[in-house]
Amino acid sequence: MRRGLTIWLPVAAAATVLAGLIYAAVQHDLRSGANDPQVQMAEDAARALDHGALPSSVVAPSAVDMATSLAAFLIVVDRSGQPVASSAELHGRSPVPPAGVLDAARRTGENILTWQPEAGVRIASVTVPYRDGYVVAGRSLRLVEQRESDVELIVGLGWLATLVVSAVVTAVALTVLARRS
Repeated sequence: MRRGLTIWLPVAAAATVLAGLIYAAVQHDLRSGANDPQVQMAEDAARALDHGALPSSVVAPSAVDMATSLAAFLIVVDRSGQPVASSAELHGRSPVPPAGVLDAARRTGENILTWQPEAGVRIASVTVPYRDGYVVAGRSLRLVEQRESDVELIVGLGWLATLVVSAVVTAVALTVLARRS
């Protein structure tokens, strides 16, 4: 028994580390990929605004309900943090990220984060400054988070199967070796 554990525990530890690394890599790829469209949207809108476009011209005319829709949206915010044009709605109003989000975008040129304007509403958001304020682009993380849960289940089941199979193989190998001795 002790010999079996001595052989199996390093295998189990390696399987655990590998499962964790696989999950972390895939989760990071899913989550960071969720930002890609918003980076393009925010940068393009800020560039247009810096070249004289009106805020209403860079924002889609139809409202996106942030609580239910998967559609991407834009919010143009003035320097004081007030929305001047928006395709996003939450309970009939245009939400604005906290002032710290806007300040960080001003300091660094871009602020990419998960914005949760209320419980159950998680947004992959990108905020960039422009001459007269900020552009916030966002979209729901609902599908990305469902995919993350799927990956967690798949990696977890794979990890468990690896532990069981490696334990069985170790036990069988030790039994065969014991019979040959």
